[in-house]
Amino acid sequence: MPAKTLMIQGTTSDAGKSTLATGLCRLLARRGVRVAPFKPQNMALNSAVTVDGGEIGRSQAAQALACGVEPHTDMNPILLKPNSNTGSQVIVQGRVLSNMDAVSYHAYKPRAMQAVLESHQRLAEQYQFVVVEGAGSPAEINLREGDIANMGFAEAVDCAVVLVADIDRGGVFAHLVGTLALLSESEQARVVGLVINRFRGDVALLQSGIDWLERHTGKPVLGVLPYLQGLHIEAEDSLSQGAVRPALAAEQRLRVVAPALPRLSNHTDFDALRLHPQVEVTVVRAGETVPPADLFVLPGSKNVRHDLDWLRANGWEPAIRRHLRYGGKLIGICGGFQMLGTQLHDPLGLESAAGSSAGLGLLDMETTLTEQKRLERVEGRLAFAGAAVSGYEIHMGVSSGPALDVPAVTLPGGADGAVSADGQVLGTYLHGLFDHPEACQALLAWAGLAEPVVVDYRAERERHIDRLADMLEQHLDLSRIAAQLPTGLF
Repeated sequence: MPAKTLMIQGTTSDAGKSTLATGLCRLLARRGVRVAPFKPQNMALNSAVTVDGGEIGRSQAAQALACGVEPHTDMNPILLKPNSNTGSQVIVQGRVLSNMDAVSYHAYKPRAMQAVLESHQRLAEQYQFVVVEGAGSPAEINLREGDIANMGFAEAVDCAVVLVADIDRGGVFAHLVGTLALLSESEQARVVGLVINRFRGDVALLQSGIDWLERHTGKPVLGVLPYLQGLHIEAEDSLSQGAVRPALAAEQRLRVVAPALPRLSNHTDFDALRLHPQVEVTVVRAGETVPPADLFVLPGSKNVRHDLDWLRANGWEPAIRRHLRYGGKLIGICGGFQMLGTQLHDPLGLESAAGSSAGLGLLDMETTLTEQKRLERVEGRLAFAGAAVSGYEIHMGVSSGPALDVPAVTLPGGADGAVSADGQVLGTYLHGLFDHPEACQALLAWAGLAEPVVVDYRAERERHIDRLADMLEQHLDLSRIAAQLPTGLF
């Protein structure tokens, strides 16, 4: 029997599509359903390496985890990774196609839709059910022509749609009614219900509004989902504001500071630190003063030379040198690792205008960007501590120089990264550096934390997904959704 498909669309970006889809994936998997996630088109700088050696958006990798299956490139056939305000790297079924501006990509959309439908069909043949996440809002008038991310896809595969809105940001009734009003009659007909997300307070106080909404739209409200304080689900794009402060005295916690680079990629590298009870993470934005810290982390970037210019313009270079003079530690991950070298070369103009830039000069190495993107899951050990580490590489740069003779990580097939002669600076291409409990404990001790506790980030991630599924089971009207699904799934 071919898979059934249900699509989650939102009235706005960050309305709760990813969260609802992730929770539904876990609910179905718990009940023995072979379920897979799907997102036709994703625009995000957070990505993951799949079991078939490709690249997809982070939300689909997290949803695959919720399903209990390995992430696959068919789960997110089109990934757009912005490298400027008007252009993106276009990744089709896990592989880089080219860089395109908005006009060029619009012309490419019919071919992109073909890839989307092929991937969905393959999943439909392998699984009983497919949970689809839309992108942004289906009511963006200027994006309706050739749409592959929302109703264009739903119409093409003839699937039911659930529309979710975020009450926490205000205007939830206007969001829902307005979105429906801007859809065509056939699109309105496939919306089987509405979900109100992130509600705080007594739902009885909302009931009169719900009654009005159902009368006005003719659509059932399938659930009012409470705001889950402290819920951690790997984010697609949003970067948490400020610091996550543990309930410890200042001298008992490790202060980690990172820049909010304009093209920051894979900020999920910080997630394990955010959930650690002894770590305080602060993200510094443009124009803000760089505070004192025990550990600076330079994260990945989709436009390394541009983000290096941003660092310098925002006072990070003297702050880093002052930090190191006072004995602080510094980690560079992927693009942040490349910034630590003496030179950055982009002869083909892959990320920005062709040319070279001086690096921070903290590691004796140079990096040249090449068309070949390295996509690989890796397991190894921290060279200085012997602790197990695992993660993934997603980068186009090739680094070389004497600094690499003292690697940060030893791998079965060689080595990765570098550690400075004084032991204060560490660079690596490995995303997920802190995810393994052994690696996290060793790195926190290296950075100066006395007696770091062991935290299993992966177990914590599972606990949060289960918490989300438990909430949906309690607050979502599964019987109404079940009417749109194969018999017995709920």
